[in-house]
Amino acid sequence: MKSLFNLSGKVIVITGGGGLLGVQHALAVHSCGGIPILADLDEKAANRAAQQVGGRALPIRLNVTDEESIRGLRSELLKQFGHIDVLINNAARNPKVEGPESERQLGRFEEQDLEAWNEDLRVGLTGAMLCSRFLGEQMAAQRKGVIVNIASDLALIGPDQRLYEREGRAPDRQPKKPASYSVVKSGLLGLTRYLATYWAEQGVRVNALCPGGVENGQDPVFLARISRLIPMGRMARQDEYHGALVFLCSDASEYMTGQALVVDGGRTVW
Repeated sequence: MKSLFNLSGKVIVITGGGGLLGVQHALAVHSCGGIPILADLDEKAANRAAQQVGGRALPIRLNVTDEESIRGLRSELLKQFGHIDVLINNAARNPKVEGPESERQLGRFEEQDLEAWNEDLRVGLTGAMLCSRFLGEQMAAQRKGVIVNIASDLALIGPDQRLYEREGRAPDRQPKKPASYSVVKSGLLGLTRYLATYWAEQGVRVNALCPGGVENGQDPVFLARISRLIPMGRMARQDEYHGALVFLCSDASEYMTGQALVVDGGRTVW
């Protein structure tokens, strides 16, 4: 049974590899023998992440919105390893509602900044399309490969804006989770289904992981509010998606494609 989850020698590209979940994805695949490629626009973050993961983890600069950057990544990996086995589309802009940024940009739909909207979609959705296009093409030529799109529970449900309410603010000045986040994550599910059928005959499987929120030092009021919306009564620990990710990357999910695996503590059940 353990051999089903074996990723030994697999070259696994993780976009947004320097971020919170990118590091965790790398730790997960590294623990099963995979070679994590921590691809991030922020080179320093990618280097820190690679040091944290250790082993054969490789940091590399990547702009997911630039075709030449992705071609360069593909060429470099083929030169060094000769194959690309898994792509984890994890890169995204996640507009924060809490913290000082929300004082400047409340995320209200009536005040949606077009430049911010376009950038959110360009990184989170167009970036996933481009990386899938160039790296998936290589997998199709190899007649085997896996693409995992990191979506969200907010691809399945609308954000509960009550979570972000601030005491003492007028209703029309309350911060909101921006619409772009839900649109990007929902779009990834559509891309998942499209690519799953597009490359099925070439042996490329494409699935999505829909994680819930991760506890990471949020305000206690927010944590209390969101915990009441989750049957398990808490947000996820940072390492609690390891098993689900390895399942999707490995032969353990060999007969699964075009699906969304929801790991959210039960939030979308209610």
